[in-house]
Amino acid sequence: MIGRSAILIVGVMLVAAAPVQAFEIREVVSKKGIVAWFVHDKSVPLVTLSFVFRGAGSATDSDGKEGTGDMVSSLLDEGAGDIHSADFRRELEEIAARLSFSAGRDHFSGRMQTLTSEKDTAFRLLKLALTSPRFDEKPVERIRSRMLASLRRQAENPRRISGRLWNRIVFEGHPYSKPVAGTEETVPKISRTDLKSFVRDRFTRNRLLIGIVGDIGEAELARRLDDVFGGLPETGPELDIPEIVPAGAGRTIVVKKPIPQSVVVLGQKGIKRADPDWYAALLVTRIFGGGGFSSRLFEEVREKRGLAYSVYAYLSPMERSAIIGGGVATQNGRAAESISVIRAEWRKLSEKGINDKELKYAKTYLNGSFSLRLGSSRGIANLLVGIQVSKLGMNYIKKRPSLINGVTLAHANRVARWLYNADDLTVVVVGDPDGVVSSP
Repeated sequence: MIGRSAILIVGVMLVAAAPVQAFEIREVVSKKGIVAWFVHDKSVPLVTLSFVFRGAGSATDSDGKEGTGDMVSSLLDEGAGDIHSADFRRELEEIAARLSFSAGRDHFSGRMQTLTSEKDTAFRLLKLALTSPRFDEKPVERIRSRMLASLRRQAENPRRISGRLWNRIVFEGHPYSKPVAGTEETVPKISRTDLKSFVRDRFTRNRLLIGIVGDIGEAELARRLDDVFGGLPETGPELDIPEIVPAGAGRTIVVKKPIPQSVVVLGQKGIKRADPDWYAALLVTRIFGGGGFSSRLFEEVREKRGLAYSVYAYLSPMERSAIIGGGVATQNGRAAESISVIRAEWRKLSEKGINDKELKYAKTYLNGSFSLRLGSSRGIANLLVGIQVSKLGMNYIKKRPSLINGVTLAHANRVARWLYNADDLTVVVVGDPDGVVSSP
């Protein structure tokens, strides 16, 4: 059953070996109502599929069982149906197929790539992984041991320490404070029953969004969708996560650690992806701290003062919240100055805004760099899913340049004024910084 379509004219390659061309996104709907956004590409004999179960990420892990979704993501290709772990992975290797899964804060995602000639086996293995994972004792304990070893390493990593603590502070008491990978206390408590319950309750058709690119016909794709996903439950238990405004505004927290550098993570309330001011905020943040060697923070912190090798800021919209994040790593003796400079630039951006030259450069960069995301079948499949997650519409790629180019200097500066607030920054420092102390 074929639905609507949109013709997208883009000067990029569908896959690495394909010529520059236009491509068409079509909405394919199977007999059982499974929907996929599809780009037909015969230039290379590959099929690439990306999907998410929306709202089924680590934030939905049960209290005291944090890390469940992450453990599931590592075990889905460790045996399914009547195929044990080693044989399952051997079958994937024999056909040179790739199958991977990941649990994020908001969503659980998966990806598959296969040669067209081997798609029967690849789709069969994907179906088994989603509908009848084994979770046998040996693979479960092996993955558990691996997760715990990683957590022990992270416990000594200043970047991990600062990031986790920052999340706990600003999302205190909220599911977003839960670490995706769990903790050394929670991972040992995750049982086989927990893993099976996670799959049963979250892998549901009403949460499913699919993007697929490659050498496969629409009629066949519709059949494959029903075969792979049609047996999943239509719905599951309510997993709604409440909205939250990041807390901790104005706080500074120092975690003393005898290391030569201090790692700083900071941020404040951000902007949602659906906000009408999103594109203005994106441009402003690109200018401020997202532009690598061309950002204001890079210029002030590294180029003028030599305080750090890298410094950055970024927008992070989530389903139930949003932040502007940032960070820097610097010598202990220069940590206070680095934080002071970042705060000053944060305030300057709000009070004085950006200039026309900066805005024009940022527009050129954002429009040009976007094409890199369309340079492979995997990139396109991921983007098709991302557009659906953010509810941007099938013609988003065509509209995107005009949405960016339509931001005026006055609009950008208005957004910079209300969005950026240096007094709202929550700062976490891990190290032995001179002149930086925790606030009450």
